[in-house]
Amino acid sequence: MSRTEIVEGADAAAIADWLEMRLERALAESTAQVAITVPGGSTPFPIMEQLASRQLDWPRLAIWPGDDRIVPEDHPASNTGKIRALFEPLGATVATLTADARPPHFAIAWLGMGGDGHIASLFPNADPQVDDPLPVRRLTPDPLPPEAPFDRLTLTIPALLDSDELVFVIRGDDKRALFEAAMRDEHDLPVARLLRAAPQRVTCFT
Repeated sequence: MSRTEIVEGADAAAIADWLEMRLERALAESTAQVAITVPGGSTPFPIMEQLASRQLDWPRLAIWPGDDRIVPEDHPASNTGKIRALFEPLGATVATLTADARPPHFAIAWLGMGGDGHIASLFPNADPQVDDPLPVRRLTPDPLPPEAPFDRLTLTIPALLDSDELVFVIRGDDKRALFEAAMRDEHDLPVARLLRAAPQRVTCFT
């Protein structure tokens, strides 16, 4: 299991600072395109808005949604549409997640976590495996969240682990307790499966 650092009380600007520093380092260490996968939902977008204001070499960055609802990009529930609107005007490449996509190695795999321990759209009912042969899966959450009752496309655990480091942003005491229980290997929810298999550095902002 990886070493995990908990960073308490970080606001959107502080997390964007951290992401900027890590991406600058990745860009300096390679002449190739640098990829990051980012989460959807309400928590990440204020951080992404902060990050979009930073002076990075955006044309060398590829941004992949870690998951998305299977809806048109102009649908309010689309993560990809919001991500594209933020980063494509800066020159970044924004990938479209498809069932046959072949994700790259990520400098950073940025994740959230649900109250049921799901990561990306790897919900407990999907029984995600650390040796999944596919990098992308189409899944139906059960139960379907009423605020987003759609099938999903999601990166799998192996695709997320194909990264230099993992970073979580988790808000709320209940979620933090669930994450810390995963760190201690006290349950077998998707987040625990990921952490158990992760050899790389993990940072969790709370």
